[in-house]
Amino acid sequence: MTGAVSVGDAVVVSFGDGMLRIFRSDKMPQELKLHEGVVLCLAADGDGHVLTGGDDGQFLRTSLEGGVEELADFGTRWVDCVAASHGHVACSSGKEAHVWTFGQSKVTVFEHASTVGGLAFDDKGKRLAVSYYGGATIWAREKRWKSSKVFWKGFHGDTCFSPDGKYLVTCMQENALHAWRLRDKGDFAMPGYPAKIKSLAWVGETPHLVTSGADEAIAWPFDGKDGPLGRKPVCVAYNEDELVTCVHALPDQDAVFVGFRDGAVQLAELDETKPAIVISGSTGSEVIEIIIAGLHILVGDAAGNVLWAPLWEGTSFAQHV
Repeated sequence: MTGAVSVGDAVVVSFGDGMLRIFRSDKMPQELKLHEGVVLCLAADGDGHVLTGGDDGQFLRTSLEGGVEELADFGTRWVDCVAASHGHVACSSGKEAHVWTFGQSKVTVFEHASTVGGLAFDDKGKRLAVSYYGGATIWAREKRWKSSKVFWKGFHGDTCFSPDGKYLVTCMQENALHAWRLRDKGDFAMPGYPAKIKSLAWVGETPHLVTSGADEAIAWPFDGKDGPLGRKPVCVAYNEDELVTCVHALPDQDAVFVGFRDGAVQLAELDETKPAIVISGSTGSEVIEIIIAGLHILVGDAAGNVLWAPLWEGTSFAQHV
C-alpha cells in the first residue's frame, strides 16, 4: 500500500503493483490497474476523481467508474508528488512542478533549484507551495503566477499550509518540522523527533498540527499571533514506546486517530488528561494510512493489508480485506 484518499463516501487506495482499489460501504472492493509499476503518489481532485503518479512516468486522472485520462507522460522520469485544489491540479517530476487548470489546455511549468520534495495548494487554491533542498517556493496566482521563496538549509519533503493560510510547514530529512510565518517570512524549527515525520494532520478549530515521528502523537498549536513559537506541544496517545507512523483527524472534533509501527490504532482527544481509546490492537505491520469516509474507517498497513469497517462498531474492525 502506498496511499489512500477519500472521495465522497468511497476510499481509494493505491499499491506498489500499479493498482487502485476502491472501497465503498455497500459494495465489494473494486480494482483498477493503472500504472506499470509503483503508484508513488495519490490525491483527490475535488471533482470525484483521483490523481496518481507512478514510476512509469505517467500522471493520470481517474474516475471512480474507471475512466482514465492521461494528463502527462514523462517517460523514464518518475512522477513524485501530486496535488489538487479548486480546479487546479499539479504534479512534480525531478526539479519541475507542472500545473493544469480545468478547462484550459495549457500547462504551466515551474523549475526549481533541486528535486521537488513536496507539493501543496492552500485551502483556497490560490497558492502552490513547492518544497526542495534549501527551502520552498510559493507560487501565487492572480493575473499570472508570481513566486516568493523561503529558505532553510536541508532537504524539505512533504509540505502543507495551515488552514488559515498564515503558515507553511515542511517535513525535513533531519527528523524535524520547519515552519514559516508567511506575513513576514519569520521561521522556526520544531526539532527533537526520534524518527522521520511521515504523516501530518490539521486537527480542530484552534488548529493543532498533529504529527507522527515520536512515541506519541505530537500536536503543535497554531493559534494566536505566533503559533507554536515558544510553546510546548500537546502529546497524546501512547503505545508502549511504539513509534507513531500515521495520524488522521476525526472530522469536526478536537480528536485524532493515531496509527503505530506495530499496527495498533488509537483515538485520542487533544487533551493530555484524557486517555486514548484503543480502536485496534497490534498486527505486526506499521500503519501507513487512516482515512474516514462517511461512517466508515479504513486503515492500511505496510504489508498491504486493508481494514475497512463501520466507524463506531466496537473497538475492533469488522472486516479484513
